[in-house]
Amino acid sequence: MSDGPFLLEETSLKTIRNNNYTIAILPWGATEAHNYHLPYGTDTFESIFIAKESAKIAWKHGVKVIVLPAIPFGVNTQQLDISLTINMNPSTQAILLSDIIESLEYSKIEKFIILNGHGGNNFRQMIRELQKDTEIFLVEIDWFKIVDEKNYFTNDGDHANEMETSVMLSAFPELVLPLEEAGNGDSKYFNLKGFKEKWAWAPRKWTEVSKDTGVGNPKLATAKKGKKYLNDVTKKIAEFIIELSNTKPNDLYE
Repeated sequence: MSDGPFLLEETSLKTIRNNNYTIAILPWGATEAHNYHLPYGTDTFESIFIAKESAKIAWKHGVKVIVLPAIPFGVNTQQLDISLTINMNPSTQAILLSDIIESLEYSKIEKFIILNGHGGNNFRQMIRELQKDTEIFLVEIDWFKIVDEKNYFTNDGDHANEMETSVMLSAFPELVLPLEEAGNGDSKYFNLKGFKEKWAWAPRKWTEVSKDTGVGNPKLATAKKGKKYLNDVTKKIAEFIIELSNTKPNDLYE
């Protein structure tokens, strides 16, 4: 049973023709190991859930928003030595993104949001290149950067950590193995000063960083924490979608 007329893959042509959609959201995840207890599709599942819940709120406020089918492959060039990691190079992502935007132009979509759920993805340079060739206003949202995790969770980290585990326990509990099966998410970090001060950057070699592929201890995760976090994240995204919908192109700057 469909959640509503804002989910493209569940919506019929009859419904599409009865709604003049103006905003499209593309959830973009990854396929990679998430410690021992979370599924490979964690980033994609999370992004789909957040896109749906945010669109549901915006729809109730009159916004004609449509959530596109998710892209399940992200940039995982440094995890390919982990079994069944699926990598999509940034150059491939750019081509795919260009084709999607071109398709949306025929449907009179005015604004397009990439809802990114994977830290290895970065669409900013792609958007800079594509924006000059389309009238559609292009936006990237990294949902995991919206609120401060310290206000919700005890342990930090950025992969299969307490936050991600709590989110999955809230949204997809049937996909989460018992936490006693999870690794501790112990990880190593670059030891050069520039990296520590965060003005130098290089991709992490994942199997040298973490034995269980996690970064951050997930053991204190709960569905209750995940629900509160998700509610605040989806609310802020929905507010952005509503504001974006109500803002004309000439009024984007103040």
